[in-house]
Amino acid sequence: MANQQVDKGKTSVTGEAGEAGKVSARAPWGGARGRVLAVLAVVLAGVMAFHRGVPNAVGRVGSLLESFLPWVGVLVLLLFVAALVRRSAVALVAVLLPVGVWVHLFGGLLLPGAEGGGRELVVVQHNVSDENRDPAATARALIEAGADLVALEELVVPQLAVYEKALAADYPHHVVRGTVGFWSTYPLSGERLVDIKPPGIAEGWSRGVRAVVDSPYGDIAAYVAHLPSVRVGAGGLASERRDESAELLGRAIAAESVDTVILLGDLNGAVEDRGLAPITSRLNVAERGFAFSFPASLPLARIDQVMARSATVGHIRTLPATGSDHLPVAARVTLG
Repeated sequence: MANQQVDKGKTSVTGEAGEAGKVSARAPWGGARGRVLAVLAVVLAGVMAFHRGVPNAVGRVGSLLESFLPWVGVLVLLLFVAALVRRSAVALVAVLLPVGVWVHLFGGLLLPGAEGGGRELVVVQHNVSDENRDPAATARALIEAGADLVALEELVVPQLAVYEKALAADYPHHVVRGTVGFWSTYPLSGERLVDIKPPGIAEGWSRGVRAVVDSPYGDIAAYVAHLPSVRVGAGGLASERRDESAELLGRAIAAESVDTVILLGDLNGAVEDRGLAPITSRLNVAERGFAFSFPASLPLARIDQVMARSATVGHIRTLPATGSDHLPVAARVTLG
């Protein structure tokens, strides 16, 4: 009988220990856990909020960060999941900080665009690629967008003749200078080359053009530009020539006498990239839509841009892939 009582006591003690183990396994949402995650959250919030403070002197790290700044949101999401797994209230509260910063910077781009108004132009921008094997199909795809203006880059012989022929019926007015040009449903005048060639590039490099569009809403100075390419390597971001070209383009736009300006082009940079500041400081950028356009196989950044002065660039979106390594982008521009 005594043995049975002892056994019962052991059973009772064991049961209590088991319950304690269960309680331990389900540790409460304590404030002491997840401090590393909380610190990381604060750092990410600071990087996004003060990205202009990231130095650009070595490897242009600041510009590299800004080129992919929206994707920092993925890191924030991973921190949120990790905080849930660690059951850390401190980390979850801290993650709200970078979430708020990301929403402040990019949340508006997720909102639907406003309904189209009367004083509006639809524009399409596309780097068609000098290696495009089916320019005729690319031209047909662009026509389906129903745009008023179509800007193209990397126009080379003999592809140029294909675009001119395919677009002629829908766009009777066009201008080409060097490897860039645009097609318009409205008459054009004042066509001229825009010199955005940075020092050190050989003569014959021509990637800028300007013309005045005689639209139903008044004259519009339309610019098409293709800035020099950038490269990412062991030394960071090589964007010196792109930045120099952006400065030249910014000066040309600042000197433009026509009030309303629309810029379309492959600028080889995101609008957050400080290297494009000579342009973005003078023009309005798209208010809605991410429209990541490059590379076409896995779009990570929008380097194909539509900007405007004395006008608002509404929703911007990508169009289906063509034979190019870029996706076309289409935007609605509302005139003031």
